[in-house]
Amino acid sequence: GFHLSGTVTEPAIQSEPETVCNVAISFDRCKITSVTCSCGNKDIFYCVHVVALSLYRIRKPDQVKLHLPISELFQMNRDQLQKFVQYLITVHHTEVLPTAQKLADEILSQNSEINQVHGAPDPTAGASIDDENCWHLDEEQVQEQVKLFLSQGGYHGSGKQLNLLFAKVREMLKMRDSNGARMLTLITEQFMADPRLSLWRQQGTAMTDKYRQLWDELGALWMCIVLNPHCKLEQKASWLKQLKKWNSVDVCPWEDGNHGNELPNLTNALPQGANANQDSSNRPHRTVFTRAIEACDLHWQDSHLQHIISSDLYTNYCYHDDTENLLFDSHGWPLWHEHVPTACARVDALRSHGYPQEALRLAIAIVNTLRKQQQKELEMFRTQKKELLHRGVTSITNLEGWVGHPLDPIGTLFSSLMEACRVDDESFHGFSDFMENMGQCKSLEYQHLPAYKLLEEGESYLTLAVEVALIGLGQQRIMPDGLYAQEKVCRNEEQLISKLQEIELDDTLVKIFRKQAVFLLEAGPYSGLGEVIHRESVPMHTFAKYLFTSLLPHDAELAYKTALRAMRLLVLESTPPSGDMTRPHHIASVVPNRYPRWFTLSHIESQQCELASTMLTAAKGDVRRLETVLESIQKNIHSSSHIFKLAQDAFKIATLMDNLPDITLLKVSLELGLQVMRMTLSTLNWRRREMVRWLVTCATEVGVYALDSIMQNWFTLFTPTEATSIVATTVMSNSTIVRLHLDCHQQEKLAGSARTLALQCAMKDPQNCALSALTLCEKDHIAFETAYQIVLDAATTGMSYSQLFTIARYMEHRGYPMRAYKLATLAMTHLNLSYNQDTHPAINDVLWACPLSHSLGKNELAAIIPLVVKSVKCATVLSDILRRCTLTTPGMVGLHGRRNSGKLMSLDKAPLRQLLDATIGAYINTTHSRLTHISPRHYSEFIEFLSKARETFLMAHDGHIQFTQFIDNLKQIYKGKKKLMMLVRERFG
Repeated sequence: GFHLSGTVTEPAIQSEPETVCNVAISFDRCKITSVTCSCGNKDIFYCVHVVALSLYRIRKPDQVKLHLPISELFQMNRDQLQKFVQYLITVHHTEVLPTAQKLADEILSQNSEINQVHGAPDPTAGASIDDENCWHLDEEQVQEQVKLFLSQGGYHGSGKQLNLLFAKVREMLKMRDSNGARMLTLITEQFMADPRLSLWRQQGTAMTDKYRQLWDELGALWMCIVLNPHCKLEQKASWLKQLKKWNSVDVCPWEDGNHGNELPNLTNALPQGANANQDSSNRPHRTVFTRAIEACDLHWQDSHLQHIISSDLYTNYCYHDDTENLLFDSHGWPLWHEHVPTACARVDALRSHGYPQEALRLAIAIVNTLRKQQQKELEMFRTQKKELLHRGVTSITNLEGWVGHPLDPIGTLFSSLMEACRVDDESFHGFSDFMENMGQCKSLEYQHLPAYKLLEEGESYLTLAVEVALIGLGQQRIMPDGLYAQEKVCRNEEQLISKLQEIELDDTLVKIFRKQAVFLLEAGPYSGLGEVIHRESVPMHTFAKYLFTSLLPHDAELAYKTALRAMRLLVLESTPPSGDMTRPHHIASVVPNRYPRWFTLSHIESQQCELASTMLTAAKGDVRRLETVLESIQKNIHSSSHIFKLAQDAFKIATLMDNLPDITLLKVSLELGLQVMRMTLSTLNWRRREMVRWLVTCATEVGVYALDSIMQNWFTLFTPTEATSIVATTVMSNSTIVRLHLDCHQQEKLAGSARTLALQCAMKDPQNCALSALTLCEKDHIAFETAYQIVLDAATTGMSYSQLFTIARYMEHRGYPMRAYKLATLAMTHLNLSYNQDTHPAINDVLWACPLSHSLGKNELAAIIPLVVKSVKCATVLSDILRRCTLTTPGMVGLHGRRNSGKLMSLDKAPLRQLLDATIGAYINTTHSRLTHISPRHYSEFIEFLSKARETFLMAHDGHIQFTQFIDNLKQIYKGKKKLMMLVRERFG
């Protein structure tokens, strides 16, 4: 009957013994409806043993003995039947004896249920004609597998496994297997039950990109299923009910990620735009199932649509150019004016359900419609061109872009047409195969296969595929709201371009590129490359770079025109005027500031930079083109880091070869570098130092006049510190002179510019530039004196003690001790060291300045000591200075040819007497300050401090008496600190 059973032997391998499996298969109307196997393997797909038995039956039908269904065998007499039953029970007594006993009891009971029914069931007889028949699908296994893959969160290749399941659904649809919808229902149930959905919604976090793409595919597959041209109405009704149920669940993902898209329902827009003006303020969020729900209202009964998909020869030769006909174009070929993404969803549905020819016919009609629409838009623009160009702004744009759209209309048309021009058509087995092969498309070849009578002469499926991709990529469309939708726009554009790049361009395709480039340039606001576009249009940089590289070998003028037009990034231009350029009313403007929220802006800017870099590379050696590209960069690129990258790129390209560098490109590089300097002069940029150094390197490569120019105009490019410490210093270095092969006259001229710059910087910012200016002016007496005078003028007001001490030390090092002394005294007037600052960084400078003064003579020391006494209140520092002054005679150092007097200075006379008194006074004040807040753990340290104080007291003529009085005074005032005073008495009496 309809039941196949057998044993499958799996041979022994290595450590695994031989296994024998019992397999049973039921089938009905050429479909396997159920399977069982003793191997116990659990999977979505049939186990190898089931496959083996099936293939054996298919390949060797004569080897399998055919039996009638069991019910047919029971034309036996009573003895034969009894014998049959008894033997059956004997063979399987352990398994069936209890069941046999139960059945015997029921048959012998007259009122039992079994006796109320005529006949008996027969598992081998097959189903009745009215029963549902479908391939066996282990539903529990499907659910378990999907649940497992989802729980792995994208790890262990689970995302790939889920994509394979989706591909399997597409394959089932293509084979017109009714399990496709069943399997997708099971998958969707598990997706909806994913616990992460509610968690993400609570936390307000976005789902991962790969996971989000799986939901997109889920939505697209449901769209395919409900658009099945031959599904029954009751089937569609049950799917609609299920979709609405999922759609109403709180955590059901939205169509465009976490952002609520407020587009009106455009899916059933036939005629086009019928619902486009609905009020959308109260509309609920569109979910991933919304489009499939809307598609349930679509049907295939339209006679024009039926004619299109059923015949290659459906044309209207009675068509006249002077009449407006929406059904046919001027060639008499059919058009289909449905909302483009919906029309393309029909194509996808036809392909998915195994109707490739019908899908191809509809795809051609849609492309012809798009081409006619493009022509119409061009004519519309020409009528209003003057007014639009005069205003320079437009509110015309497409609210729904085709590239990056949830239904991927352009991708669908492209794939359908490319499929038709595959050379190796025999090897093509399904959509999943095609998508997989598209990834390794290099190995495939495409031919210009003629497309029946639906195209112009010389056109093919391949030219049509390329043209529709160019139309879609060049469509002017508004940037959607939300991170996910914006990233999807970028991703889909790049995917489509990468597929185009796999096609080798021949003369026929170059003509298409030329035609579309001209169209896109001339179509005004209807094209992303038109003269006037909406401020928030999706930028064309990535697409234009592809167009540029494709057209360059064939039509350089058109290539540059296209790329230069695409360079703009209007969203970063100044605030739009109110009125014409406002955002379309039902697209929510998220941030009330100057720019809308473009989450992918950094990627867009980098693509703009890539486009500019590609043009610069191509324009090497062409002065006119380089100037044009430079102007475009300066006008359109708003990021200093990207302009800097372009400057560096241009520099590399210009100096790439061993021979002489391209001087025009070097000048472009320098010009861009100068622009970066101006842009970042008053803003904080962590790369600024690197940028300044690079600019000097670039100017050096251009030549001496470039270096001279940047030094003469330094104030528009650099801060005074950068100009002196990096620019002038590098210009004056030996390596620069050697690199430029300068003669003495040129060296002197360059040095003169550097000195002028240094003095200007020192005047503007003496604190940070004076020392660099002095260093740069060393070899020119007048310039050096001028720089020194600038320091003196600024010393009283504009400079700190540390800056003055640094310059003073420099002066001493250069052999100007008196100038060093002068600057040190000026520095002392700015200094203030309190009693407890015994680790202050300026102490070293003070300890350097006093011996310097001492070495110059008594008068100099006498002049500086009052300044020290006034500025330094720290006792230990003062005692250190005092000790150093008493150990040497004035002028004794003799470094600078001064004669010393040979006598040590007296502590009883000025100036040392003043210093001694100040030091003793400092010790007394510090002692009282420290005793105010002293703790027992600091007692021993304090006693040591008093010992140092005693050493200083004893330097005075009456120091012993003074110290004794001081100690007695302490004991009286601080007698409450008994332990401390006991320690003082122990040490000092």
